Amino acid sequence: MIEAAIFVILPLCLAIAGFSDLFTMTIPNRVSAILLTAFIVVAPLAGLSLAMIGMHLLAGVIVFSVCFTLFALNVMGGGDAKLLTASAVWFGLNSSLFEFVIYVSIFGGLLTLLILMMRKQENAILASGLPVPHLLFTAKKIPYGIAIGAGGFLAYPSSPLMQAALTQLY
Repeated sequence: MIEAAIFVILPLCLAIAGFSDLFTMTIPNRVSAILLTAFIVVAPLAGLSLAMIGMHLLAGVIVFSVCFTLFALNVMGGGDAKLLTASAVWFGLNSSLFEFVIYVSIFGGLLTLLILMMRKQENAILASGLPVPHLLFTAKKIPYGIAIGAGGFLAYPSSPLMQAALTQLY
């Protein structure tokens, strides 16, 4: 049962956040709240020690500190900062967090370039009839939740919780 929660909660929340950000340019607060609450419930049941849980929470504090600074400088949106923080808790303070942040950065850069190119070709895209969310053209921001989700999907298999779940299954 706990393995199912580990396999489903983070990917599902990341997918919801990515789609929501794409279509509404917002990430619901409840997604980040669910991620954080679910980690606190799932981690001890998955066999993570109190020290390991503390390291996961410390990862969240560190990511929050960086994200809060970027938010205060108006470089990052609040929903992105909350989602990154809550997701970081699932990765912990280890190489999987570094992997996650690298993937998010790569996908974020590619996403930004793609959207900027699309905005330059707005008239042609709209004339072609392609079903592109209108907010991609009118909003002055990038739906970074997509990059966070993609980075999370790629990095999650190496996370301590996923490794614990796989160990319990096999």
